[in-house]
Amino acid sequence: MITFLLDYSSGVPVYRQIIDQIRFGIASGQLKLGEQLPTVRALAVELKVNLNTVSKAYKELEIKNILETQQGTGTFINKTKQVVPKKEREDKLKEICTQFSSVALSYGFSLDEVMQELKNIENP
Repeated sequence: MITFLLDYSSGVPVYRQIIDQIRFGIASGQLKLGEQLPTVRALAVELKVNLNTVSKAYKELEIKNILETQQGTGTFINKTKQVVPKKEREDKLKEICTQFSSVALSYGFSLDEVMQELKNIENP
């Protein structure tokens, strides 16, 4: 199971953040195929958001066959092969790198220093 983290200052709608975190949780292996997700109500309470926000995220993922809701049982990660298309993964990496480098450069680090530090990080 993943821990959902919302960033209200990002400008990204909350339901979209939930969708992104579920999709990338699956892509990273943090969420397994067939794994049960919290109920809409439980996740809404945990994140302190409106039920409709979580419901909208779950419904959009169901339409894309990423989630499957079984009446009376719960919502599960659907057994799909490729959840995040290659182009989307590349775009997301570019976005992450842009945000990361902006913060690092604002603290006065050079790109060489940032690159060296990234190389020093061990793979998880």
